[in-house]
Amino acid sequence: MLNTQPIRIVVIDDHPVVRDGVTAQLQHHGDMTVVGYAATAAEGLRVCAIERPDIVLLDLRLPDAPAAEVVVELRQSSPDSKVLVFTAFPEHASVASTLAAGACGLLVKDANGTTVRDAVRSVVRSGTYHGTHTATSASPVTAREYDVLRLVAAGHTNPEIGAEVNLSVNTVKTYLREVMRKLDARNRAQVIMKARSRGLL
Repeated sequence: MLNTQPIRIVVIDDHPVVRDGVTAQLQHHGDMTVVGYAATAAEGLRVCAIERPDIVLLDLRLPDAPAAEVVVELRQSSPDSKVLVFTAFPEHASVASTLAAGACGLLVKDANGTTVRDAVRSVVRSGTYHGTHTATSASPVTAREYDVLRLVAAGHTNPEIGAEVNLSVNTVKTYLREVMRKLDARNRAQVIMKARSRGLL
């Protein structure tokens, strides 16, 4: 039996015009419904924890938290929600870290209604959206590797990282080695420096 439930969407953006505009675009499609919106990261996380949407359209630049942190939090509080980054600044330095944190793709705010619709359907169907800009800003690290990387950058030891993200110390070491390999770094200080230079931190 086919699933006829509409795709449930939450829009997190601090500009009312953007929220209203994208909501109006999405509501034109019978297979989509906007179940909540928010102007801040904190409010958005509360709404998503309650609604558990299929898709979160997340503004890259919110007033109270970096988008990458919001993605990390959403992976904890609403793990089945998929995040599409929504931005007017596709070349912004924080795009890479937000994709690394686990966002599924990048949608530019001047996209027309058809593009927005197709992006949402793509993420629901395949878990990713490869728009015009995603290929150039795609993250070299996975979301789990990013968890380890950001905690290394915050000065945590491997046992502390393991406790924070519920991994064994050996698994933390494996992830860290893989990040170092991908970024061509020889130690923790170098991996932090290279990650920052690539916009991952």
